[in-house]
Amino acid sequence: QVQLVESGGGLVQPGGSLRLSCVASGSDFSRYYMGWYRTAPGKQRELVSIINSVGNTNYADFVKGRFTISRDNAKNTVYLQMNSLKPEDTAVYYCNVFMGPFNYWGQGTQVTVAS
Repeated sequence: QVQLVESGGGLVQPGGSLRLSCVASGSDFSRYYMGWYRTAPGKQRELVSIINSVGNTNYADFVKGRFTISRDNAKNTVYLQMNSLKPEDTAVYYCNVFMGPFNYWGQGTQVTVAS
C-alpha cells in the first residue's frame, strides 16, 4: 500500500523559509515523477514543482527562484525548500507521486505565511 507522509509545514513570517519533506512507502519510487502541489483558500489545487527520477525539475512561475525541489531515492523522500515566502504562498501543500495510471497523494501539510 502506497503512503505519502508530509511534514515541515507551519507558521512563518513573510521572507522566511520552510523545508517540506515527504516520505513515501509501499513501493520503489525512484523511477517515478514526484511533486508538490498546493491548495490555497478558495482556490483549486495547483502544481508547485515536480522532479523526475534523474533529478530534472520543473517549477510553477510563481515559485521560480524561491523554491527548490529535490529527492533522495535511497530514502524515498522528496523535499521542497521554500525561501522568501510570501503571504500568497499560504496553502495546504500536498506531496504527489504519479505511478501511471495511479496518482497518489499525501494528507497535506499547512503552510501559513503571516506576520
